[in-house]
Amino acid sequence: MSSDAREWVWEHSSSRGTARLVLLSIADRVTDEQCVSWASLSSLAQRTRASVSTVREAVHRLVHAGELEQLDDLVGPQRSTVYRLPLAAEAVEQALREEQEKDGAAAVSDEPAAPAKLRLSVLRRYGIRPRKVPDSPARVRNPAVAETGRPRRKPAQRRTGNRHNDVPETGTQNRSEPDLNRRYSSGGAAVLSAAEWQVDPATHTWARQQGHLDRLGEQGLQAADAKWRAHRADFKPRPAEAWAADWRSWIAREHAPSRPNLHAVPGKNTAAPGGMTRTEAHTAALLAALDEPTGTEG
Repeated sequence: MSSDAREWVWEHSSSRGTARLVLLSIADRVTDEQCVSWASLSSLAQRTRASVSTVREAVHRLVHAGELEQLDDLVGPQRSTVYRLPLAAEAVEQALREEQEKDGAAAVSDEPAAPAKLRLSVLRRYGIRPRKVPDSPARVRNPAVAETGRPRRKPAQRRTGNRHNDVPETGTQNRSEPDLNRRYSSGGAAVLSAAEWQVDPATHTWARQQGHLDRLGEQGLQAADAKWRAHRADFKPRPAEAWAADWRSWIAREHAPSRPNLHAVPGKNTAAPGGMTRTEAHTAALLAALDEPTGTEG
């Protein structure tokens, strides 16, 4: 019967726009010739691609136009709202009477038939049932509790300040706007890997003031930064301050690109960059140092 209800909407409904889509969606769930359907506002909004408020307004217009009825005394599956298309129901009833006349039954009267009473036994098959209104809401919630007017559970008192006494008022509670180089661990400390750490303005100012930017150049500084990150890729996460100190120490030992034979060798257990072994790196550093002028050349 949903096809008959949809056909009536397509052919005879005066609704337009979203209201027409809402009426078609409701008609799509009509169960039988009674033209009773069920739907929730959220499901109608999903089907029509409209907002819930727009769907609610469309239902109000359809009810005001007489093309839709909201049966508040019934409830559908998942406590959804139950609707009825009265004009479509009249058209379906008229069509059934005409078919009966063709089969040799009594003649069809021109006057509209009185609205038939809904058959709830049929609607129950589709999960539509009468809405239960309890006589005493307190007894429905908990029959074992006497009607004293008091709630079953005492509400929690409102308290100002922190909810936990062991959390300081100046702690890092609001993390909705993280700063640079800030990632919080479970303990509240900012720890991050070398790849996540970024050169902050203070560290960049230090490199310029110490002359490392002029000595290495922008590209040389970027190359040294990339080399440092490659060597620190497997290191455990540290606080941002620790990475900044380590980065400064690396940059201070890094030689300019014009002296490619000299590389920073940060630690005993660190592999030399560029595929060189530790011995080869030390040898290259010694040879480069011998080439430096000492002022005693005659």
